[in-house]
Amino acid sequence: MNITLGLAPLISLIAGILILIVPRLLNYIVAIYLIAVGLIGLFGVGHLRL
Repeated sequence: MNITLGLAPLISLIAGILILIVPRLLNYIVAIYLIAVGLIGLFGVGHLRL
């Protein structure tokens, strides 16, 4: 059985949960998210296969 996960939605889900738990981390989480999505876009890593 193959499950395909998109990496960007997974990162955004984790970021959203962290923002809900610790709202003071909002600036750092947004910055890390934008850097991660930019790197994913540049290097073409679009999905993980589990």
